[in-house]
Amino acid sequence: MANAVIIDGKAVAQKVRNGIKERIESLKAANKRIPCLAVILVGNDPASAVYVRNKMKACAEVGMLSEQVILPADTSEETLLDAINKFNCDENVDGILVQLPLPRHIDAQKVTKAILPSKDADAFHPLNVGLSRLGEPAFTPCTPSGVIRLLDEYGIEISGKRCVVIGRSNIVGKPVADMLLARNGTVTVCHSKTPDIAEYTKNADIIVVAVGRAKMLKGDMIKDGCTVIDVGINRVDGKLCGDCDFDSCAEKAAYITPVPGGVGPMTIAMLLENTMRAYELK
Repeated sequence: MANAVIIDGKAVAQKVRNGIKERIESLKAANKRIPCLAVILVGNDPASAVYVRNKMKACAEVGMLSEQVILPADTSEETLLDAINKFNCDENVDGILVQLPLPRHIDAQKVTKAILPSKDADAFHPLNVGLSRLGEPAFTPCTPSGVIRLLDEYGIEISGKRCVVIGRSNIVGKPVADMLLARNGTVTVCHSKTPDIAEYTKNADIIVVAVGRAKMLKGDMIKDGCTVIDVGINRVDGKLCGDCDFDSCAEKAAYITPVPGGVGPMTIAMLLENTMRAYELK
């Protein structure tokens, strides 16, 4: 039976959203311009369409404006870059997001670099990545920011702790490792070529798992009293599950995030936060 405190990502995300809503309401009261997020979707990938719909809905809930451009799957790279440039030049747009993945004929790196760093709501632009790595003020990617916010919200100390990140993607693994390091965590990054991951996780105080492999982190791979943050979203027998085997890990961990309802809701909340910050920095 689970002993762990279950980290409620929905509640923390709601708290973040409520804070943004208050900031927007005071702008409205002062008759000021309202922040706006522009989202571009290329093609008809069903999962991407759901993500975009959720982002639009989240904007509406906090009173933020949003603009949406949906382009067909055979859209040329040039047409997409033109759409981005239009939003770059629009004074009323604060944040820009191009929903990934993109169709194969479009160079995702080129697209990411085309977004103005000051409007880069996803924080994937090389300038934001570099500044963030140097510890300079910059936008930080939404999911890793959400992970850190959850740890803070539950009073989980990072400084001096052994942190293991499983996964080295540019979207989650690498940035979350940098953020933990910036908070004085002692960080090890494990990945598909790491021979015995359990050798590292058994001594870890904080484990962030983001590999997209269902239930790969088992209870016998972790120590009593650790914190497990599960970023994975997998579908097994029609049910959503994470990258950690929740039942066996929850018996030993002190804190654990569920899937769904853990890190997921934080991603959109931090996207709104980045857009709000982009507006305020103007």
